[in-house]
This record gives sequence, C-alpha cells and structure tokens, in this order.
Amino acid sequence: MSTFDSNKRLISLDMLRGLTIALMIVVNDPGSWDHIYWPLRHAEWHGVTITDFVFPFFLFIVGVSIVLSTYKQLAAGADKKKMRKKIVIRSLKIFALGLFLNLFPEFNFAELRIPGVLQRIAIVYLVCALMFLSTDWKAQLKIAAGALVAYWLAMVLIPVPGIGAGVLEPGKNLAAWIDSLLIPGTMWQGTWDPEGLLSTIPAIVTGMTGMLAGQLLKQDMGIEKKLNYLFLAGLLCVVGGYFWDLFFPMNKNLWTSSFVLFTSGWATMGLAACVLLVDVLGYDRMAKFGVIYGSNAITVYVFAGVFPWLLNSILGFQDFFYNGLVSLGMVPELASMLYAFLYALICYIPAYILYKKKIFIKI
Repeated sequence: MSTFDSNKRLISLDMLRGLTIALMIVVNDPGSWDHIYWPLRHAEWHGVTITDFVFPFFLFIVGVSIVLSTYKQLAAGADKKKMRKKIVIRSLKIFALGLFLNLFPEFNFAELRIPGVLQRIAIVYLVCALMFLSTDWKAQLKIAAGALVAYWLAMVLIPVPGIGAGVLEPGKNLAAWIDSLLIPGTMWQGTWDPEGLLSTIPAIVTGMTGMLAGQLLKQDMGIEKKLNYLFLAGLLCVVGGYFWDLFFPMNKNLWTSSFVLFTSGWATMGLAACVLLVDVLGYDRMAKFGVIYGSNAITVYVFAGVFPWLLNSILGFQDFFYNGLVSLGMVPELASMLYAFLYALICYIPAYILYKKKIFIKI
C-alpha cells in the first residue's frame, strides 16, 4: 500500500480527467449520428445517460484542480494579484479556443455561435478560481446551495412572456428566453443553447462541488477519513439529486439543480475511488492510459475537434471505415461505436507523444 501525500500531484485526478476526455471524444465522434447506441446519446430532454455525465465530470475536475494548483502556488509564495491576472488571461485563452472551434473550418463569422463547451469551461474556471482566492469552504458551500435553490425557484416561478411560469420545455423556458434576448449570433438549437447564460450559473456550482472535494482532500486528517467523507458526501448528493428530480427534473440542457447534485455526487465518489485505487493502494499502472490523456486534456480536446476536418472531409476515412463495416454485415450501431473508439485511439497518439517528450501545454 502506498502512502498518500496530498501535497504531491494526484495521479488519480489526471487519470479521471483523461478518462473523461476519452469518453467525451467517443460520444462526440460516432461513425454515424443516425446509428448510435442509446447510452452514447444525450438524453433527449429530461433524464440522464452516461453521456450526460461527461461534461459535469470535467467541470468537477476543473474545481478540484483549482484547489490543488492554488494551494501549491500560495505555498510557494505567489502573489494573489498576479494569480488573479493569470486566471483572467487563461480564461480568455480557453474562451477564444472555443470560438475558434465553433468557427472551424469555414470561419463564417456571420454564423458565429458564441456559447460552447470550452466557453463554459472558461467561465466556470474564471468564477471558481477567483472565488477560491476570496472565500473559505463554508462560504462556498452556502453560495453553491443558494445558487441551486435560486435557479430552481427562478425556473419554476418566473413567468416567460407569452408562455407562463414553470414551463421547462425546449425553447419555452426561462433560460431559453434569456438566451434569445442576450446572446448574439447563432445558437445551437436556433432559439436556445445548451451552454446558454442562465444555465451557466448551476454549471459554476458543479465546478464549486469539485473545489469542495479538493479542499476536503487537503484537510489535515487521515486518508481513510477523507475517503469516507468523500464517499458519504457523494452518496448524499446522488440521493438528494434523485429526490429533487421529482420536483425539478434532471436535465443537462437546462443544467438543473437536481442534475448538478446527481452528477456531482457520482463525480465525488468517482474521485474517491480513483484516489483509493491509484494514490493509496498504488495501482498506478492501470492509470497510465488516463494520465496520458489527462496531462494535456484541453490540447487533446482541441485536436479532436480539428482533426476530423482532415481525416473525414479531406481523406473520407470516416465514411470508408463505417460504410465498409456495414457493407460486411455489421450492425450499424456497432460499426458507429467502433469508429468512435478508433478515433479516440487516434487522438491518443499525439497525447502519448507529448507525454513521452514531457511536453505539457498549459493554456
């Protein structure tokens, strides 16, 4: 059994981050969007599939990483003012990368979509990192709980003009109405966007749950007690999210409060399990695949968003692979899934090269 040291880099966190990115690539790049096994699809509206866990897991990991990185910088005597400046600059870089992916490859600025996955990550990182420098965990817990309750009450009580209050249907809810008023340019679903403005508030809370978990790991107590608390907190969040679902359904597109609790609970227990297996029991070989992916997570994500243009649009590899398997008699859903896994392995190649050369691109 290994000795756990919270001051050392958490290999388990790199593994969890990498596995999350790998799954994100798998669900984003099927061989055919018309033929996908249901777990690899997002829930059509209310409800949760394994695919819906990917984004909240990543935001949770962002929160944990903020804690570990900030503790390390403060211990080295870093100036908080300079840290805040770096946080803002990094957030702008991530946001700009998101806009680049939205524009690529046509770069049609007239159809530019402002919201996006990286843009939401940038905002969550910005707010959470600045908050962590200014508040303690008790204040963060109160803010997180207050934000989730306020979002729930706003979504069910504030009437939408021409529709009324409490409507949670696509394009007819409060979040969609605010997006239609305030977001310029194109939205993902025409009249609303899954990464819109109002739903970013509970998404920030997802990042905050990661910060709370990270601060628990930094507490001066035995690792067994830390892991017990993490498992218990995660279980309570899952149960709380399940019961809140009865009044405010789990919905990734709206990032409902029940969705935050449910997914953050599983992420907390997932982190605890990874810490136990890798950092405590020392099964670090099993973490290698995820660590390689997770060491340059944003870089791999951007690569995965750009490379299909060359691989598919120019070389036609996707159609060749998928149609070839289907023509041989393979079930279309299986052929589509196999292509997604193959593409994730292709994206693993640059991640592996960067890792072996000890190149870690910090955006």
